[in-house]
Amino acid sequence: MARTAIARPWGNDLFAYFESTDSKSRLNFLQVLHGAQRDYAINETTLAYWDRQQLAATVVERLIQGPHAWVGEPAWQARLAELALTDERHVRIATEGALLGGLVARGVAADLVVLSDGAPQFVVFVHASCWIHAERPLVKLVPHNDQHRAAIAKVRSQLWELYQDLKAYRAQPEEARRPVLAARFDALVDQRTGYPSIDGVLKAMRDQKADLLRVLERPEVPLHNNATESDIREFVKRRKISGGTRNDAGRRCRDTFASLKKTCRKLGVRFWDYLHDRVRGLGQIPRLAELIRQKARQPSAAVGQAVPAT
Repeated sequence: MARTAIARPWGNDLFAYFESTDSKSRLNFLQVLHGAQRDYAINETTLAYWDRQQLAATVVERLIQGPHAWVGEPAWQARLAELALTDERHVRIATEGALLGGLVARGVAADLVVLSDGAPQFVVFVHASCWIHAERPLVKLVPHNDQHRAAIAKVRSQLWELYQDLKAYRAQPEEARRPVLAARFDALVDQRTGYPSIDGVLKAMRDQKADLLRVLERPEVPLHNNATESDIREFVKRRKISGGTRNDAGRRCRDTFASLKKTCRKLGVRFWDYLHDRVRGLGQIPRLAELIRQKARQPSAAVGQAVPAT
């Protein structure tokens, strides 16, 4: 039987990619972004990540001596062994930073926006948080009394009023409105309602201020990741009905066909026509990668990398 796997889609308005893995870690996320070949590199992106993660200076000094690029996991593991790095935390952070640097060395933009539900493993590159997930704890609160219910309703109303204005800003960005919207966000999350359950949610939003207001500097980034949630809905339904796959080959097949189907739909290509073209070797439909590049050059193309909730 196949191992228990966690299915997650990655994508945006132009593509969807599914891969079921055994881990939710940041290391696993970066490995998935690399695909079949993992490149490890030490560059400015790597060093900045190590600094944010407070990797010991003595470890960094050892890592930056010698080669700065490796192809494939065996080569990187050999480098760690050569340096006698065995501490679990040091190895993890060093590997995450090297994978991140490898992505940039491969051509991934260092300012790529990763839009997620706020899970910490997805806070890489430039991160943006989903407003739907930020508000969800308020929805789940169980009111103690009428006053508590009214306080929850008031905060939710304020939140969605601000959300609508951010949505309008995204449609028509004006630099003069940025400080006004930021000040309204501060007023929302800094208020004290007298109810710890509500104030706790507001504090969590305050801690995510930069990520929730990413739209002010990057208007092309969506305010929520509903599109990716929608991508995975059909995938999960089919998995529940079928009871999963029997082995890893079946899992990879399921993930691959789900990725192709959803990507074809986003690109306006009929999935059946695509399969027919590929199976018969007609070559009448361009490669999906080329179609994605063509559409990405259009001004309205999305650039955020969306990651769904658990």
